[in-house]
Amino acid sequence: MSPRPVALRVIASEAARAAGDELLARFRSRDELVVRAKSSPTDMVSEADEAAEAAIRRILGARRPDDAILGEEGGRTGDGELEWVVDPLDGTTNFLYGIPAWCVSVAVRDAEGGIAGVVFDPVRDEVFAAERGGAATMNGEALRRDDDPELAVSLIGTGFGYDAAVRERQAAVAAALLPRARDLRRVGAAALDLAWCAAGRLDGYYERGVKPWDIAAGALICERAGLDVRVLPETGELPSGLLAAPPRLAAELERIVG
Repeated sequence: MSPRPVALRVIASEAARAAGDELLARFRSRDELVVRAKSSPTDMVSEADEAAEAAIRRILGARRPDDAILGEEGGRTGDGELEWVVDPLDGTTNFLYGIPAWCVSVAVRDAEGGIAGVVFDPVRDEVFAAERGGAATMNGEALRRDDDPELAVSLIGTGFGYDAAVRERQAAVAAALLPRARDLRRVGAAALDLAWCAAGRLDGYYERGVKPWDIAAGALICERAGLDVRVLPETGELPSGLLAAPPRLAAELERIVG
């Protein structure tokens, strides 16, 4: 029998908290971390990322040994019908600079999509969570977005890629959007952006070039909070992406950034 979504959400929360413990300890002594570049000089990974993912994998290995895991740092392992999609530290640059805007993202999905997901902000001790068929929550309290503001009075979150040519095009899109919105925010952690959008701290969010581990948990949380979550198709100049907002705002936003 397939596991209940709520049971998987509990496991996701346990794994995310285990990673958060590793990260908080290292955040206080981050000057001692060994850091190296990945895809570009601005795309960094540290011992903290790797220790956090190892903690998540230990929990999942003990609780769900037959499932597959797709981790940002460790790649894909296993071949189970359920796949855990893990970002052990979303917002590595913020983390390394001492900016307290980073999180852990743990989600599980099957062939039909997301089953459960957790975004954990260790700095604020906030757990954003959702499961298939259930409500989105923050620390156990229901999140529901029933508002639908116009773009002109909306605060929009976004992010930018690591490749310079892609960033240049993304900047042009942001420049076209900025005069038409209340303002833009670039926090630097896609999973946190999505969780904050579900909580109403951002009215809407869009970003291109995100990876599955960036958005797997946050997208489910937004959906269960009542938001439209739309895929932004790849264009000739920009990679695919994701948009989340209430329905009317999503349509307005998509016309500009889609």
